Amino acid sequence: MSTSKATAARVAPTKGGGRRKLSLPVVLLIIAGALALVSLVRLISGANDVTSVGQVAGALELAVPIGLAGLGGLWAERAGVVNIGLEGMMVLGTWFGAWAGFQWGPWVGVLFGILGGCLGGLLHAVITVTFGVNHIVSGVAINILAVGVTRYLSNFAFDGIQGGSSKQSPRIDPIDKITIPGLSDWLQDLQQQHWFLISDIAGILGGLVTGLSLLTVVALLLIPATWWILWRTPFGLRLRSCGESPVAAETLGVNVYKYKYIAVTVSGGLAGLGGAFLAIVATGIYQEGQTGGRGYIGLAAMIFGNWMPGGMALGAGLFGFTDSLKLRGGAENVHAMLLLLAILLVIAVFWQLYRKKYVAAAISAAVSALLFTWYFLTDQVPSQFVDAAPYVTTLLVLSLSAQRLRMPKADGVPYRKGEGK
Repeated sequence: MSTSKATAARVAPTKGGGRRKLSLPVVLLIIAGALALVSLVRLISGANDVTSVGQVAGALELAVPIGLAGLGGLWAERAGVVNIGLEGMMVLGTWFGAWAGFQWGPWVGVLFGILGGCLGGLLHAVITVTFGVNHIVSGVAINILAVGVTRYLSNFAFDGIQGGSSKQSPRIDPIDKITIPGLSDWLQDLQQQHWFLISDIAGILGGLVTGLSLLTVVALLLIPATWWILWRTPFGLRLRSCGESPVAAETLGVNVYKYKYIAVTVSGGLAGLGGAFLAIVATGIYQEGQTGGRGYIGLAAMIFGNWMPGGMALGAGLFGFTDSLKLRGGAENVHAMLLLLAILLVIAVFWQLYRKKYVAAAISAAVSALLFTWYFLTDQVPSQFVDAAPYVTTLLVLSLSAQRLRMPKADGVPYRKGEGK
């Protein structure tokens, strides 16, 4: 038996222990049902901006940095290293990306943003893998260190330069955006008809072909690339074995330290790319504190996605969508989401009754009734709730998905070289 096959045999989950995978027709049916439900809510509430081209494009732009941070967390945790330091690595990415971007152009800034994140990832690997420090302690220390280092460097790099200061950089030239002529206009016209389902599909597709940054395209391609590398190559198999059973991997000749170092460094680079995206694409300028906790939200998206690239992307998209709702239409759009949540909870009631979970069904029914009452008795929601909507959504999704999660078995578990001998 080859090393790769033997490693697979050691780390593969036992039969009956995992969840049954959904077939492609079932997934497509769920997506179609979700679109139909959103379209119905849009018609009832009159919040036509919920699935507009601008809403979808905005949601995608907001989701990309979160998704890149989540992808970085996935690489690290699949190798067995918890990376709470994603936020600090994103901060390094924003600063280095902006510093190089305003001097030598946006693409050079992107490369420097990745390098800045890699430095943070490498430091995390040295602290946790080589010295065996608690992963959480190391991650928090890197987050604090990144803020202090970037603030110190800004005093020399940006202060005194036209358009810059100790807390922000000069403006950075934008990265080119692409729009498919003809198709973009046609989809936008179709979306503005506000037809049931058809206009919603047109709005979603229109958001994907209108004003799309080239860096967004690169970020989207990294999701299937990560899946292919980690799940379809011998390299990925060995890396994942380090997160499932490093002792077993070591006995089969895998250099566990090397793979952990690679994974955590790549993790930092992806988070740094997310930071560079924020500075170069989303805002066109570096500002102190602009990450706004997106590294932590990316980690939450990764957990929601069950440590899988596709699920992580779905979680990042959900947060980006709710955040975009807040920015576009504000109270009206979030008010419409109350009706959507109420209907989803009604569906959950029937599902829980089918599974004979009567207490959970009763709680869902009560919350659904409260949401229906709130929706029909009000025209909009308080501004404080609008601001908190993306974060409330993240907490709700994580709490509802907690029972089906399976993290890598050795994630965060201390490992010392030679344990397998």
